[in-house]
Amino acid sequence: MAASSLANRLFLSATAWLVVILAITGVVLSSVYKNATERAFDRRLNLYLRTLIAEVATPDEPPDRQFQSLGEPLFELPLSGWYWQITRTDTEKPEVRSSRSLWDKKLPKLEEQGSELTAAGIRLAYVDGPEGQNLRMVERPVDLGADGKFLVSVAGDDTEIFDETRSFDYYLGGTFTALGIVLLLTTVFQVRFGLAPLKRISESIADIRSGRAERLEGEFPVEIAPLARETNALIDANREIVERARTHVGNLAHAIKTPLSVIVNEAGAHIADPFAAKVMEQADVMRDQVAHHLERARIAARVSVVATVTEVAPAIEALRRTMEKIHRDRGIVVEAKADPSAKFRGERQDLEEMVGNLVDNACKWAASRVLIEVLVEAPRQAGAGPRLRIIVDDDGRGLSEAERAQVSRRGQRLDESKPGSGLGLSIVTDLAALYGGSLSLSGAPTGGLRAELVLPGI
Repeated sequence: MAASSLANRLFLSATAWLVVILAITGVVLSSVYKNATERAFDRRLNLYLRTLIAEVATPDEPPDRQFQSLGEPLFELPLSGWYWQITRTDTEKPEVRSSRSLWDKKLPKLEEQGSELTAAGIRLAYVDGPEGQNLRMVERPVDLGADGKFLVSVAGDDTEIFDETRSFDYYLGGTFTALGIVLLLTTVFQVRFGLAPLKRISESIADIRSGRAERLEGEFPVEIAPLARETNALIDANREIVERARTHVGNLAHAIKTPLSVIVNEAGAHIADPFAAKVMEQADVMRDQVAHHLERARIAARVSVVATVTEVAPAIEALRRTMEKIHRDRGIVVEAKADPSAKFRGERQDLEEMVGNLVDNACKWAASRVLIEVLVEAPRQAGAGPRLRIIVDDDGRGLSEAERAQVSRRGQRLDESKPGSGLGLSIVTDLAALYGGSLSLSGAPTGGLRAELVLPGI
């Protein structure tokens, strides 16, 4: 897909939004899960804290009593990461009792680190513990009145929080990656499915352009139906413009030719007068030039509209029979070899005019034989259509390179004894150029002249 294509723009925009949404959702879910894990860890610490406070508040216990393990064996293992500590704060020298796991170390005081009491009367924070451990710690001051004031602390290794969160992030990342791939594939399908009608319109317009269809047919979604209607309306309008152009060209031709005929007739009545002869000569030139330019304007208007398709073989066969009849008195044989699959992307009238001029010119100069050959060439590049190569050979005297250049110029003739205005080859060149084709002259294998016409096919 090209970078400027509508499908690419839809896919890239959908991909960008998908990445942003999944990334934000992942961050939010990870944060929510971390907070939930942290709250569960804090509830566990608070449970141990309340148990310690309950034992501190028991007045019948001897002061040197060793506290139980609170149901957690890690409190008995040295430097296990799980610790408790009870500090009496109302004596000159604070009395400290702690879990066996704390060994000879002490837990920091959150109050000294600036932690504020919560509404529940406790302090919570992350601290550095013994041996560089990262701990989650809860602390609560307890006032037992005459029995003393105490600071009870419980700390646990926050690796559990980190490991749980990291494991969740891995699963979340894998899940979102799979989800993202599925959503991207779904987006590709949606884009292709959603833009399928546009592709169908594009193919239909190509069919119209190549002559395989005349209008956009079929049902289209409501968003695209107006485009199809307007395209059909444009095609109809172009056809009407062409018809009007043909009518105006015909009217103009008649309007100009009539005064020219009057001038020629009047000058013909005084043929002995040099001035009259000059008028007749220039009037003939004017008539030829008007015919040429009117024909060129007519073809240009027709070519600019949606093209039609012409079967080449029947048109060539019809020309062959016509030319043989016209030049029957000279015994000229016209042969035709046309590929049955050859099709011209244009109107039959234009094809007949171009090939007819070439064949007529060949018959005028041929000694006895004219050969017409039609070949279909494969496209030279991707996206291009096939090309028609129409070759007209005669067995006349042929032309040198200088003579070929001379007859290619508009109105130039080598032999005034031959009928015609000399505009035939020039008209063929102009019409072929309007269709994106070309005309070239060279020597024929039969000894005469070869005219090679290249036109767009289908």
